[in-house]
Amino acid sequence: MSFETNTIRILVVDDHPLFRSGIAALLATQSDMRLVGEASTGREAIERFRLHRPDITLMDLQMPEMNGLDALTTICRDFPEARIIVLTTYIGDVQILRAMKVGARAYLLKSLVDKDLLETIRAVHAGKKALSAEASYELAEHATDEALTPAEVAVLRLIAAGNANKQIAAQLNITEETVKGRVKNILSKLGAHDRTHAAMIGVKRGIIQS
Repeated sequence: MSFETNTIRILVVDDHPLFRSGIAALLATQSDMRLVGEASTGREAIERFRLHRPDITLMDLQMPEMNGLDALTTICRDFPEARIIVLTTYIGDVQILRAMKVGARAYLLKSLVDKDLLETIRAVHAGKKALSAEASYELAEHATDEALTPAEVAVLRLIAAGNANKQIAAQLNITEETVKGRVKNILSKLGAHDRTHAAMIGVKRGIIQS
């Protein structure tokens, strides 16, 4: 069996060159890993994946042109065997679930790269799934929460964009009373003090994008 056959071939996707360089330097210290490609946008990630067919892809979520979640969804749809590890600074429970449901094999905070990345890569390459402790805690914290409906998420997204109830009603083609009812439900379900607090929670948990 050749060295190449034993090597875990890795694609790194992140829009920050310094972060990619740091990952490359870390991988270079491992005899069983090799960096085969880099990408800085979601669209590039799909192209590089098709080109290199890596064993493991390290995927950031917040990127220009196409975000990491959309790239992850496309890759896993076209290549169900893809093994993708999400590397992000965001720990929202809704975002974690969304990423895992569309095909991510692991979810790891960037702050834990030095400590946990190599072990996570080997675990995912061996067919396992992995969540960082922080991700697991976040999921457990909200496991029994009542989820917002799609209609409530639409209202929350417009609240976060700075719209008043009248504007939201016009944009969604519903009455102001309906908007008020949905806002009341949103505040209750999120445990928010007011509209601004609800928007902050929505972004933090990954219910809406900032």
